[in-house]
Amino acid sequence: MNFIDQAEIQVKAGDGGAGCVSFRREKYVPKGGPDGGDGGAGGSIVFRVDTGLNTLYPFRHKKRFQAENGKAGRNKKQHGRRGRDVSVRVPPGTIVRDLETGLVIADLTAPGQTWTAARGGDGGRGNARFATSTNQAPRYAQPGRPGQERRLLLELKLLADVGLVGAPNAGKSTLLSRVSGARPKIADYPFTTIVPHLGVVELAEERSFVMADIPGLIEGAHQGAGMGLDFLKHVERTSVLLHLVDASQGMEHAAATYRMICGELESFHPSLLEKSRVIVLNKIDIAHEEELQRLEKEFFQEGLDVFMISAYTGHGVSMLCEHLYSKVISRQRPSADSLEAEED
Repeated sequence: MNFIDQAEIQVKAGDGGAGCVSFRREKYVPKGGPDGGDGGAGGSIVFRVDTGLNTLYPFRHKKRFQAENGKAGRNKKQHGRRGRDVSVRVPPGTIVRDLETGLVIADLTAPGQTWTAARGGDGGRGNARFATSTNQAPRYAQPGRPGQERRLLLELKLLADVGLVGAPNAGKSTLLSRVSGARPKIADYPFTTIVPHLGVVELAEERSFVMADIPGLIEGAHQGAGMGLDFLKHVERTSVLLHLVDASQGMEHAAATYRMICGELESFHPSLLEKSRVIVLNKIDIAHEEELQRLEKEFFQEGLDVFMISAYTGHGVSMLCEHLYSKVISRQRPSADSLEAEED
């Protein structure tokens, strides 16, 4: 299934059924009172988060969702049947905006989470509801109310614990395939990865975390160069950023590429550089020893954790994954200071 992370759709809830105008017509009751029933409410459009989905691709072909109208009321005070709801499955991480205003009206992240995108109209009241001591035979009933109708913009921001960022051909897809069951396309040329990929990294003792391979960033990505604007948003939700650097290209190239990527992240949203980050020097199996020593010294000066690995051979990968897991867990747990504040 193709990866799509934005879609425009229209939703229309069902209209409420009309109330009924009716009077009792029974043997031995020649002048029976009003007995018109209420109309049924219209069905609603309900979004449901489905963890089995990771793309908005289904909305490319189906863009309009219509719920069933409520049925009209009947005689003998019988209420009309409620219209059936329409359930719309969306992947976790789906943001819903009102297409007219651009405002975010829902952020759907939790598995099984539901949200009513359009509420069905109420059914009209039958004439039995309007009988009074002064008007014992009302000959009118309410029409049903129209269901809510909206035009919506769906945006997907992938939910991952660790986001893999780096220049094209740095080895992100190779690393993801090494540590998880994900199978992204891998080749020795830039822009092999043109869509994000998710993989579950499983460690001993039933520990795991989710890693996302974000397509390679180039200079000007925050302004839309390459596919930057399409994919930078997918790192906003991650707890940890893993910055993968190609160590085989030498000191100058690696340092310049790293600074460029940091600049693009900061330009897109300054908070990205405030995330917990890990620098990983990749392709050490084909890098010169002297260059590796220079690179390690250079990046240690950033004050960040630095690891040296070969995603191709697997050297150093297990230690990296254990470190990433500890980072993810520490970001998820409240700090001691915050716990003390809550107790106070």
